[in-house]
Parts: sequence; structure tokens; C-alpha cells
Amino acid sequence: MYRSSRPSLLALLCGLAVASLPAASALAAGTDESSPLIEKVRHATARFLNINAALAEGWVPATPCVSGPDTGAMGVHLVLPPRLDDAVLEATQPEALIYEPTASGAMRLVGVEYIVKAGVWALHNPPPAVPALEGNLLNYVGEPNRFGLPAFYELHVWAWEHNPRGSFADWNTQVTCDHQPVSTAGGAPTR
Repeated sequence: MYRSSRPSLLALLCGLAVASLPAASALAAGTDESSPLIEKVRHATARFLNINAALAEGWVPATPCVSGPDTGAMGVHLVLPPRLDDAVLEATQPEALIYEPTASGAMRLVGVEYIVKAGVWALHNPPPAVPALEGNLLNYVGEPNRFGLPAFYELHVWAWEHNPRGSFADWNTQVTCDHQPVSTAGGAPTR
């Protein structure tokens, strides 16, 4: 019987698979927290770490703290109204800032959301174009929806709070609405 000193193709492939496990595992466990988009968001929104700066620049409360039954939360959304009717997406100009109510009563910036109304998008972009921001497709939210908005596209970017589900996932299990003030009557408290 002839035996080669060279490894068989199967042995070689198995060896390559085993050797690539640490790299694949690191990629799967890794985060996109240092992506260029996240860095742009942090740079553009650092001044809004204090919610009063956002309010002073015209950002208005759009939602109370948005949470899911078992998926974490999104937080309190503040929007800049003129941006909601714009079909242009820019990394440095999110349509919404997202804050988490804290136990001390303060509001902590955790991320942003890019939003474009589906009707506005369709007026400026022929089908089947879907809005994207720096290679990230926005998610479509039909109507009716929990926000009372017409159909829209959205993308969350968790630039200020780690999200185990990914920096661009809708829900963040690290964010909670447990400290939402009892009555915000359509607004976010300033503290």
C-alpha cells in the first residue's frame, strides 16, 4: 500500500477549519462598536450627552421610553422635526436622539436613530431602491405602527451604549425603561 507523506485534502481542509475557528469566533463575538459610522455618530452627537443641549437646539420629545417585553428597550426618542421630511440620510445628522432614563432622574444618551418616511423616500428614489446609510440598509416599518407614524425606514445606532445584539439592532438589552418618570405627558424630563 502506498502512503503519501502529504496530508490528504480532507485532512488539510479539517486543519484549515480548526485553525480558522479562533478567527471566526473572534469575528462572531466581536462588535462593530469601532465602525466608521459609530465614530461619526459619537463625534456628531457628543454635545448632546447633556439632554438640555439637545432641547436648546430644537430637539423635541417624540416618545416616552419605548421598551419590549423581553427584548430590552429603545429608550426615549427626541427628534429634530425638519429632518423627518428629508429624504437625504447623513451620518452626522440623525433624525432622533435616544436617551435612557436613569435611577437618578437624568437622561443618558445611548444612541441615535435614522428615519426616513417611506412616502418621502419614494418621491425621490425610484423602486426598488431601499435607503441605506454607509452600507447599512434601513429597516421598513409599515403602518399602522406603535409610533403613529406613516410607514417609514429606520436604523438604530447604539453609539453610546454597548448592545450585545449588535450596534445596529433595534432593541438593546442593556437599555431599560425601569426609571421612566410616571408622567412625561409626551415629553422627556430635563434634569
